[in-house]
Amino acid sequence: MTIRRRALVAGTVALPFLRIPARAAGTPGQLVFGLSSYPPNFNPWVQAGTAAGTVTLQVHRGLMSYGPDGQLRGELAEKWERDGDAGWVFTLRDASFHNGAKVTSADVKYSIEQVSAPKSTAYMRAQFQGVDRVETPDPRTVRIVMKQPTETLPLWLAAFEMPVVAAGSADTGKTPIGCGPFTITKQERGVSIDLAANPNFYKPGLPKLKTLRFVVYADETARVAALQTGDVDLIEYVPWQSMAGIEADPKLRLQNTEGPFMYLTFNGATGPFKDPKVRLAVAHAIKRDEIVKSVFYGRGAVLAGAPLVEASPFHDKTLSDGWAYDPARAKALLAEAGLGGGFNCTLLATAQYSMHKDTAEIVQQNLAAIGIQVELALPDWATRVSLGNRGQYQFAVNGTTADSNDPDGLSALIDSTLGPSAARSFDLGDGSIAKALAAGRAEFDPTKRAAIYTDLQKLVLAQTPIVSLAWRAQGYAMAAAVKGFTNMPGALTFFSGTTLEETTLGG
Repeated sequence: MTIRRRALVAGTVALPFLRIPARAAGTPGQLVFGLSSYPPNFNPWVQAGTAAGTVTLQVHRGLMSYGPDGQLRGELAEKWERDGDAGWVFTLRDASFHNGAKVTSADVKYSIEQVSAPKSTAYMRAQFQGVDRVETPDPRTVRIVMKQPTETLPLWLAAFEMPVVAAGSADTGKTPIGCGPFTITKQERGVSIDLAANPNFYKPGLPKLKTLRFVVYADETARVAALQTGDVDLIEYVPWQSMAGIEADPKLRLQNTEGPFMYLTFNGATGPFKDPKVRLAVAHAIKRDEIVKSVFYGRGAVLAGAPLVEASPFHDKTLSDGWAYDPARAKALLAEAGLGGGFNCTLLATAQYSMHKDTAEIVQQNLAAIGIQVELALPDWATRVSLGNRGQYQFAVNGTTADSNDPDGLSALIDSTLGPSAARSFDLGDGSIAKALAAGRAEFDPTKRAAIYTDLQKLVLAQTPIVSLAWRAQGYAMAAAVKGFTNMPGALTFFSGTTLEETTLGG
């Protein structure tokens, strides 16, 4: 199939005459962003993929965030500091919600309580069980007291799944009220989302754009074509086979960073993957170089250990190859697990992103060589997320980054005691990884933290809570006239939507 101009996709490709953008791309002050999928929901505290996070970052902001250089910065908090062994104090800047009400410490307290509530489905719920209390001595001061010292609390508060919303607004059944640089003015389910600049945004002179329009091109070929023909100004998830052509086009620019990675998750509640020997066998059976070459066209690197970026001061190079390709070892592990004859199973992935489907096919081929016969399940992305969140799979392909470039940013991926999530294995592990992570976040001395994280990496290699497969280059591509947008470094690439507040287009 040839995808032509203005083709919009929301799971299937729509014909060009069925959907016309509301305005021409390339108009100064207005930007059209080619999104890879329509957000499964607009709950600001859940993890529903990068596309959803990019939209969330326009509508909502939290106490902390990251700058374009990847450095932690205050967002709604104009300053922050430790207070005693387990406390942190945040001073709020003068900011207003979209409804005009001032952002106060009561709103911060309300938001944290919603995330940590017993029946909360928030992505960061487990982390915020560590909060002892939230104090609000005055409208612009918040004191968060943890149950134990927590060095990483400011990093948690910088996650785009931790926005501050207007108190009570999450109780109405409608989208909670945010304070981000844009407001949603129109939605067409599965197709597009229109936003307008928030005239009362708390950063003077921002956002620089007047309007922002997200248009869904779930088909990656259509997404690239829309950029090349000028239907959109900026796209996410640039397919790797298209990167060289974009780099060679003087009308376009490509921004790549390495930080996202592909990996496997497992259902430990039932079936063969309850046994760590079986998971370890899978880890040693994968030819990761095939994934780098075939799926990412060489724009990536083999990842055979805990997915901690090499630039991290806590990265232990001696442990980076612990899951190296070793089919003989893989077969021996299966035999030790009583499965020397192999077994049949189903691998959950998605056909909506070629990197997921193509990675799944290589895993399928590699595992067949050690006697594991794999059937692929390839639903759309929203279904894949839903099945993962409910633990309705045997093992699955996923792709993401850590929550930050700190080792604690891996906790949401490798600590399955945090509860169900499409991003991590289901009902897996004995709690030792959780204990190591807790020790790391409670330690403020860098040398002692390094020793803790070396032990953590050893635990990950032994227990195999996930199987790392490959680092991948993550690209955004844009018209040459787009200025100010930044693909943020390493694990923070999925926070790049933050920089849309700084983005300009044309004159």
